[in-house]
Amino acid sequence: MEAAVAIFGLLFVLFVLAGVFLTVKAVKAAKRGVDRTVAQARRTVEDTTLRARQIAQPGVVGELAQLRLSLRTSMRATQDVLHTGSPEDASLSEAIGLFERLSAHGHELDDELKRLEREPDRATIAARLPELRERMERITHSAESLRWAARDRARKFAEDDLAALSDQIDVEAGALRHWTHDEAGAAGGPSGTEARPGQASDTADGGDSWGPAPDAPQAITARDPRTQPSYPWQKAPRTEGTTTT
Repeated sequence: MEAAVAIFGLLFVLFVLAGVFLTVKAVKAAKRGVDRTVAQARRTVEDTTLRARQIAQPGVVGELAQLRLSLRTSMRATQDVLHTGSPEDASLSEAIGLFERLSAHGHELDDELKRLEREPDRATIAARLPELRERMERITHSAESLRWAARDRARKFAEDDLAALSDQIDVEAGALRHWTHDEAGAAGGPSGTEARPGQASDTADGGDSWGPAPDAPQAITARDPRTQPSYPWQKAPRTEGTTTT
């Protein structure tokens, strides 16, 4: 009796611990989802503000907004391409490491541009704009190099896979179209059956036989469309007795 109580008590403790563990995981997952949503909303607001500032405030302020917007757009596009392709291509892990180092320089430049937006001395900002633009172009050029290399790699893999698949389909299509007289004879053709009583065995005298000629191609029995697998791009096969209105 005491052993049974101990077992039930142990099971109860295990169930409680499992419930706590699952609850903690659910809370952490929900928190990550909320954090991603908040970060996405903040990025959207900042991008919208930069676009409005670029249009509404010409001069150095508008140029700063344009630099920040170009930098953020290029870095975000490269990040999406690398992280989307990394689960299918492990070789992108090194590229992701390089992009993270590049991101540090991008964040540093974006913070500097953001501080200059609050700088009242427009002459100082105008003097620094060429150097800031050159840094931005170097960073975005490196990001674009990684992004397009990853895209070219993915496209090359897709083309190679499609070429291999096309070759396999051509081979299979040829095999499906190939049939020999031996196979036809095994199915009951003229080369695999004996002459029945009353059937002319020699047609050289001009007599016609009701069987197929020895050199005639064998007919292929059509499959019942109702037994064929259906695909999204196929219409439903018509069945007997179905009337169309």
